[in-house]
Amino acid sequence: MMAVVSAAFIGLMMLVLPAAAEPLRLVALGDSLTQGYGLPRAEGFVPQLEAWLRAEGREVTVLNAGVSGDTTAGGRARVGWALADGADAMIVALGGNDLLRGILPEVSRANLDAILTEAAAQGVPVLLVGMEAPGNYGPEYRKAFDAIYPDLAEAHEVPLVGSFLAPLLEGTGDPASLGDYLQPDGLHPNAEGVARIVEGLGPEVLRFLDGIEKKE
Repeated sequence: MMAVVSAAFIGLMMLVLPAAAEPLRLVALGDSLTQGYGLPRAEGFVPQLEAWLRAEGREVTVLNAGVSGDTTAGGRARVGWALADGADAMIVALGGNDLLRGILPEVSRANLDAILTEAAAQGVPVLLVGMEAPGNYGPEYRKAFDAIYPDLAEAHEVPLVGSFLAPLLEGTGDPASLGDYLQPDGLHPNAEGVARIVEGLGPEVLRFLDGIEKKE
């Protein structure tokens, strides 16, 4: 008799008590900077960002959809796969390898536009993270490339973060100081550099998530 009563009580409590909310699923679509190239798994961008957000009281699972060496074309080809398991939101941080390969800005623009279009079609809000072109391709290339991100952010009505690597220069403005935050290859951030990037990007991600919650 007691077992029957206990089972009935448990069943009643399950009806009365609200179910625990599932953590928000935030997909990070990017390249080696997102993937965590050259770092132990726990020190990469995705786990550090997830830990930062959880320390801020957010129930968020950040999913690593970064592929080392990927261009915007690669991101375009796999965005459907990245969203296939369900995503509540997505960070798009692509373009660095386009710059390294000198890909035409109009090609990069078309690929990023397609990624944002696919996300919108699936009802997934996006935070777009920009990249800044170096001067070695000339002023015309730089102007065309740098315009991609603000133009697309406005066209798709998505929030924009100016530059993934900008936090590494905050407080110094001296490119020479970047060496303290980079791996020996001079391209990828070390664990300290990733932490600095997360500290700079984290508040932007929080505002992004706040915007999603208000719309819901």
